[in-house]
Amino acid sequence: MSAIVAVRYLLSSGAFAWASERRMPGLHARLGGQVRREIAWSLASAAVYGIPAGIVAWGWRARGWTRLYENVHEWPLWWLPLSFVLCLLLHDTWFYWTHRLLHRPAWFRAAHAVHHASRPPTAWAAMSFHPWEALSGALIIPALTLLLPIHVGVLIALLSVMTVMGVTNHMGWELFPRAFVNGASGRWIITATHHQLHHDKYNCNYGLYFRLWDRMMGTDAGLGKFPEPK
Repeated sequence: MSAIVAVRYLLSSGAFAWASERRMPGLHARLGGQVRREIAWSLASAAVYGIPAGIVAWGWRARGWTRLYENVHEWPLWWLPLSFVLCLLLHDTWFYWTHRLLHRPAWFRAAHAVHHASRPPTAWAAMSFHPWEALSGALIIPALTLLLPIHVGVLIALLSVMTVMGVTNHMGWELFPRAFVNGASGRWIITATHHQLHHDKYNCNYGLYFRLWDRMMGTDAGLGKFPEPK
């Protein structure tokens, strides 16, 4: 399972790193050493992520520990989109509050400083975490499979959204159209422009998918700006 997570990371981050160079040549020039560190930390994180994922996968098949299901008619069809949105909201809640905790000085020095050492972050920084931080992120999705009935297709969709947003929010340019980012949808959905400000100011914009918690807790500082290509 750790190998699967590592390959998923290399393919997704590699694809968007290639797209970044094609779209904005020189954006991350002279960051070779940083990129190598990001990849090394990310592969270590993949090993950590794979442990609870592997336990849950084995427990699902061998012991029936989880509430994952494969027959789409086992639960009402309306539960498919509802469970997807609910999982995103719960994951976002977990991420927001653990992320804020990791920004407390002692926690930041012990773990989160690894992620913020990427200045500016690149597409390879999506999983560049200290192992303690990786463990906090590795627990939430397995926990959801124990608590909620989740169709395997919904789980795959959830992991796909998590992967794509984790990579694109760090790649140094905006994937979404300007009308989306500056419009009504962008007021509630996090994009790279929003997350960039977190890496610039540190004490704001803590969310993962939605700006809901940031808005409620007064930590939403709006949209940031990207560094110019070198």
